Amino acid sequence: MAEPSKVIHVRNVGHEISENDLLQLFQPFGVITKLVMLRAKNQALLQMQDIPSAVNALQFYANVQPSIRGRNVYVQFSSHQELTTMDQNQAREDESAVGNSLDAQPNRILLVTVHHMLYPITADVLHQVFSPHGFVEKIVTFQKSAGFQALIQYQSRQSAVTARSTLQGRNIYDGCCQLDIQFSNLDELQVNYNNDRSRDFTNPNLPTEQKGRSSQPGYGDAGGMHSGARAGGFSQMANAAAIAAAFGGGLPPGITGTNERCTVLVANLNPDRIDEDKMFNLFSIYGNIVRIKLLRNKPDHALIQMGDGFQAELAVHFLKGAMLFGKRLEVNYSKHANITQGADTHEYANSNLNRFNRNAAKNYRYCCSPTKMIHLSTLPQDITEEEIVSLLEEHGTIVNSKVFEMNGKKQALVQFETEEQATEALVCKHASPLSGSVVRISFSQLQNI
Repeated sequence: MAEPSKVIHVRNVGHEISENDLLQLFQPFGVITKLVMLRAKNQALLQMQDIPSAVNALQFYANVQPSIRGRNVYVQFSSHQELTTMDQNQAREDESAVGNSLDAQPNRILLVTVHHMLYPITADVLHQVFSPHGFVEKIVTFQKSAGFQALIQYQSRQSAVTARSTLQGRNIYDGCCQLDIQFSNLDELQVNYNNDRSRDFTNPNLPTEQKGRSSQPGYGDAGGMHSGARAGGFSQMANAAAIAAAFGGGLPPGITGTNERCTVLVANLNPDRIDEDKMFNLFSIYGNIVRIKLLRNKPDHALIQMGDGFQAELAVHFLKGAMLFGKRLEVNYSKHANITQGADTHEYANSNLNRFNRNAAKNYRYCCSPTKMIHLSTLPQDITEEEIVSLLEEHGTIVNSKVFEMNGKKQALVQFETEEQATEALVCKHASPLSGSVVRISFSQLQNI
């Protein structure tokens, strides 16, 4: 067995597993300072702030099999005592139990595979991503059994080496469209047309192909997604095929992805303790909220209009039967297609608290039924564990809590005795002000701290 190290080697890391998944697995044990995803090997290297934190993590997972998205992952100490930026390529060889890298020799042409492709990728998008690292001469895209792929030809080999080193494992858009980059064995690309599927930047006079055929079957007009979106994040995901990719190529059990009804009817609420903002805090975990209406003639009923049918289906699936304020919620689709705006409706369509305007793919992946554990973010930098407990203890018995730092930002995990207590804390304290910050709260799927 390797000597104890700050660096943890993780194996069996499938392409459906994101960096955030791994961070959630190890955050309870201490501050994580670096994370390197070795996508070609289905592995990762993760560096804790100190050796005791790494030892605690491995001791815990020696007795509890770590699993992410239904896949068992395997952890051990790395032979590295410290990770540096220069270690990333060398780590691919040192940590792999299967031998040396299978990559071709460095070449000016790169073979790029895009995993978790939630949005259409064109030659122009790829050019925006790869051109900062050198002059891109040609791009050809195509669909293979491995998924969407592209060949990118640089003017120089050094540009290709730099691009691969910098971009390997990165996402084109937030939480999706992950790049897996290898060197190609080809010497020269042949481009016949300049269009969305191929481009010769040295010959702008090439003809365009006849329109009417999409380079990426199944996407065509982008599946109804908002046009004009830019790299860095889309405002909404709108078709079931794209959303399915957010869940690793499938959908959660019980989710069909075919529902078109956007409005949800919630019954058996506690009318003495519920209001529109609290309903927003709970249902916004599963999608953007357009508007909410509490029914005055039925005080324990509410209508909630979600951003689309898929988000409504997630809310119905995960919240049906949930306990809140001593009542078991009845959550079903409404017969109303939408809620008519009026004096008794609360509008949330433009709220900056809607979670799915940014990092939509990540938020879809973390949808779940209420749990005993909540995750707090956007906390003040000087927050203490005692202040977190003081903020939340009125909502139930706190079993455990932990404040930690990730990417220079304070976050916390709080475990309650029951799911109902955690749900109450979330609906009452999400988006509440705290020392100049606005606290964000969501359910965590971690079992223990």
